[in-house]
Amino acid sequence: MEQNQSFETMLKELETVVKKLENKDIELDAAVSEYKKGIELAKACYDMLEIAEQVLLKEQPEKE
Repeated sequence: MEQNQSFETMLKELETVVKKLENKDIELDAAVSEYKKGIELAKACYDMLEIAEQVLLKEQPEKE
């Protein structure tokens, strides 16, 4: 997985991984490899969303 991919690129790649795993004809070794890749992509996407949320929360005006 490339380090500086955009969220959208990683999400599309994750969707591709899911489609491959849903294919019942995939071999076990390939399925395990794709699963690991999917876990890495999902974590990277989650981390990016967490950072975006923190940025948005910092930019919100404080309630009095």
